[in-house]
Amino acid sequence: MSLEQLKAFLEKVKADTSLQEKLKAAKTPEDVVGIAKDHGHEFTADKITGMMELSEEELDGVAGGGNCGPAAMSY
Repeated sequence: MSLEQLKAFLEKVKADTSLQEKLKAAKTPEDVVGIAKDHGHEFTADKITGMMELSEEELDGVAGGGNCGPAAMSY
């Protein structure tokens, strides 16, 4: 249940459009945690809340809405 697990999951999401669609349908952080667990990544909803500090551009990149190069993923 670590930040590293969350980062690894986000990397997987960037490359998987079906996973991106599942996340777009998620209504709560707990939904996201469940989807991640189904894909072999474990972290808590509070880790997701911490990610809310990212800019809109960074979040769009993670969600597949834009360019997600190294600059967009700076933590």
